[in-house]
Amino acid sequence: MERPGAYGFSAALSGAFLVSCLLFAAINRRQRGPYMDEAFHVPQAQAYCQGRFLQWDPMITTLPGLYLASVGVVKPAAWLFGWTGSVVCSAGMLRFINLLFSAGNFYLLYLLLFKIHQKNKAVSGFQRILSTLTLAMFPTLYFFTFLYYTDPGSVFFTLFAYLMCLYGNHKTSALLGFCGFMFRQTNIVWTVFCAGNVVAEKLNEAWKTKLQKKKDEKIFSRKGSFSDLIRILQFLIEYLLSPKNLVTLTALTWPYIILVTVFFVFVFFNGGIVVGDRSSHEACLHFPQLFYFLSFTVFFSFPHLLTPTKIRKFILSLRKHPVQYSLITVISLFLIWKFTYVHKYLLADNRHYTFYVWRKVFQRHELVKYVLIPVYIFAGWSFADTLKSKSIFWILMYFVCLLAVTVPQKLLEFRYFILPFLIYRLNIPFPSLYKQLLELAFYIVVNAVTFYLFLNKTFQWPNSDEIQRFMW
Repeated sequence: MERPGAYGFSAALSGAFLVSCLLFAAINRRQRGPYMDEAFHVPQAQAYCQGRFLQWDPMITTLPGLYLASVGVVKPAAWLFGWTGSVVCSAGMLRFINLLFSAGNFYLLYLLLFKIHQKNKAVSGFQRILSTLTLAMFPTLYFFTFLYYTDPGSVFFTLFAYLMCLYGNHKTSALLGFCGFMFRQTNIVWTVFCAGNVVAEKLNEAWKTKLQKKKDEKIFSRKGSFSDLIRILQFLIEYLLSPKNLVTLTALTWPYIILVTVFFVFVFFNGGIVVGDRSSHEACLHFPQLFYFLSFTVFFSFPHLLTPTKIRKFILSLRKHPVQYSLITVISLFLIWKFTYVHKYLLADNRHYTFYVWRKVFQRHELVKYVLIPVYIFAGWSFADTLKSKSIFWILMYFVCLLAVTVPQKLLEFRYFILPFLIYRLNIPFPSLYKQLLELAFYIVVNAVTFYLFLNKTFQWPNSDEIQRFMW
């Protein structure tokens, strides 16, 4: 990092951390005790702080990575600063762990943007810092910086694993992937994603070599036609059926293979992926989750995905490929008809924004979920269009991981979309400075509204004295 860039990055990180500290103080003054899922996480972490590592709350569904990391930070700090009593593992102290993870995420996002887009010499240091600041303030993730949830730590270790993968440090990447898995079991998908990066790179090299031998560069340059997809799938099958290629790929990805094997052993002995309360976290084929994610992405990336140019290109694509889009529409209708699930939490908990999205949009009429199909198709097309700079094998690998991490979830929960969104956003081409500033301004407004509602628009449930707050 050059000196002016280093100064700019340090200023951005310091400024963001200072603002976060001020918000952190305001939230802890208003909400001193555990709130929502903190009612399970905080007592569990406090039990670990007291050395009771065999105590476990059966309502917790994730592995103890968050609590182990918290004890590993809080205990040495308490010894160093002479803290004693209840302050050592208080709710405020435990929440501060996520503030530290947030600062780490800021740094990792910058390094990932630098690594992924290092060949793009047109990107200035200021643009890189601006994009880092924007992604660090991504509203769904940023909100949980101030509560004791698994999300900031889960994102930290997953992004760190991705960064190490891009630099070729695969053993370190797999180890960090294990840490991410300990925060949330579904992060195993992003370990597969890291392995997929290696596989996609080798496939792309072999594909280019094959095209050069045939002297038919047109096949590779035209993305999207059905015949090209058939050729690619044929090549993919031929490549993966070769023992020599399989040995090469195994030698490159063995750390990830070991971790995935550990995951399957865990699932076998645990009787499922969920730890603790499984009744409310049953896996299912909830295909509309992909449509919800695409809509979520369009909403938070509208400066890049919802532009007049994109809309014109989409209309031209519709005119050019009416049969393909008709088929996609029919498939979407079937998937929504047969595979839409409504979790009991979605209907019952009016503290979450998803409750109001579902009630105000989807519950207005039975046909609404079908009427939204054109929106989903545009969102999917625009989403894929922004990734066209990536190789076809990378795109296929990412979409497989996206399906694996979204479709099995029965509950519509915006937190589940954080990692797939960030990885998508990191890999799209750098937008113009105007779009970057618009995106940052939008995130600031959304965050301001979210924190205002959380802090000031409290309410109470009937037959309960507890203060309730709105949140993601």
